[in-house]
Amino acid sequence: MPERVELAQNAAGRSVPTMVNGKPQIPYIGVGKYQPRGRKQAPPIRSNKDYPDSGDKRVPDLETALRNCGLHDGMVISNHHHLRDGDRVALMMLEAAARIGVKDLMWFPSASFPSQQSAIALMERGVIHHIEGSMNGPLGDYCTQGKMRGMGVLRSHGGRWQAIQDGEVHIDIAVIAAPTADTFGDADGSHGKSACGSLGFALADSMYADHVIVVTDNLVPFPCIPWQIQGNNVDAVVEVESIGDPAKIVSGTTQITRSPDRLRIAEFVARFLRDAGIMKNGFSFQAGAGGIALAFVDYLRRMMKEDGVKARFVRGGSTKYLVDLLQEGLTDYILDGQTFDLDAVKSIAGDPRHVPTSPFTSYNYHGKGSFASMVDAVVLGATEVDVNFNGNVVTHSDGRLLHGIGGWQNCLAAGCTILAVPSFRDRIPVIVDEVTTLTGPGELIDVVVTERGIAINPLRKDLLDAVKGSKLPIRPIQDIKAEVERICGGKPTRPKLGDRPVAVVKWVDGTVLDTVWQVSA
Repeated sequence: MPERVELAQNAAGRSVPTMVNGKPQIPYIGVGKYQPRGRKQAPPIRSNKDYPDSGDKRVPDLETALRNCGLHDGMVISNHHHLRDGDRVALMMLEAAARIGVKDLMWFPSASFPSQQSAIALMERGVIHHIEGSMNGPLGDYCTQGKMRGMGVLRSHGGRWQAIQDGEVHIDIAVIAAPTADTFGDADGSHGKSACGSLGFALADSMYADHVIVVTDNLVPFPCIPWQIQGNNVDAVVEVESIGDPAKIVSGTTQITRSPDRLRIAEFVARFLRDAGIMKNGFSFQAGAGGIALAFVDYLRRMMKEDGVKARFVRGGSTKYLVDLLQEGLTDYILDGQTFDLDAVKSIAGDPRHVPTSPFTSYNYHGKGSFASMVDAVVLGATEVDVNFNGNVVTHSDGRLLHGIGGWQNCLAAGCTILAVPSFRDRIPVIVDEVTTLTGPGELIDVVVTERGIAINPLRKDLLDAVKGSKLPIRPIQDIKAEVERICGGKPTRPKLGDRPVAVVKWVDGTVLDTVWQVSA
């Protein structure tokens, strides 16, 4: 059971813990206002004499590798999520730790998935103390019920890199699932039977962890080319039969929506970019892998071809639809953070214009700039948005924690941030008076697009001016909200939340933006 903690009100008016898992916290003080101090962290110095001259770092199994790395009670162990719901290595790692007999581990995944639900049993046995990382589905629900002994900490992809480099999280042992690796530890994600594309989310772990273990089901002779993980940072290599199920590595939603309402939303988004003057030669954009986002890319592709417009780069999560843009000459480059389908995996493996990136280059707020602020427009989803344009992507209207942040927060730095959302789901309005959990400040969310109209943040007078005279259905967000409430029979019922914090939402700078509260029975 988490200890009771003191709460403070942050600059967003949210009550947040001042201590999380024994570490003091800085409440959110506003966009761009927190200035970090100090130097980046670094792993221990190692010597070549501790490793074989042959460069062969293979050990017989993961349990041996963990023992050799000194796994003991209370350590922080990490893994990446590029294999998504097909991943087998995270549970392999946790179950090996259980056989060793250690307790109270902090599991630090870049994201967890429903396929890793059996980690709940390891928490109940005391092997895992708590999870700091995105929790999708059952693990998030378990946390919301207050069953996890420590508090969950939800970070964006860039926020996770920030936490590692700033020393907020010290990784003792990182276990990296590698679709291809050599005996020295060089690893690549774009080749092999379990190819998943980029391994960018594992890069920080490989650079900053005290110990690094690479697990692969495709061992090749040195050198593994190209390598995304450098063997110089790796302690041990373990060969296994399978690191993941390729059928489940693909993102859950890789098909264009067939819903007429959602297709209407996607078309509105594409038309907005064109009518606002954002779609022009040399522009850039980012969209995810959801059905609306995929449909938006398809609509935009047609408009780009009609108007003779070419993008300089597009940002991924990459999909077949971004690959089509590249192959049709409608963009110069794909800058890929993660790869969502097999067409994109094939593309990143063979096309030098399809470039793997990491959260450091893409999203890290405590760097000397990042790609996020160089993107002209980004199209995102949300579980809720309120009349002040604040966004929520981690909890549902019932307060249950079922999603991670991903790169969502980091993308808010784009020149134009668009939330493309249906006006209601299951007869529950998406536009509310106040979001259940604040994930992104409204001052950074510029446009909300629904099937019933487009709301532009009043702070963006330039966008309002740009679409004057357009045939687009531009409406105040309050008007859309009122219409939807009439359709749904009133405002959504506020969730019954307890008074105990079970997780916190970090902002991109490491400050605490909001609290996830235990859901009352």
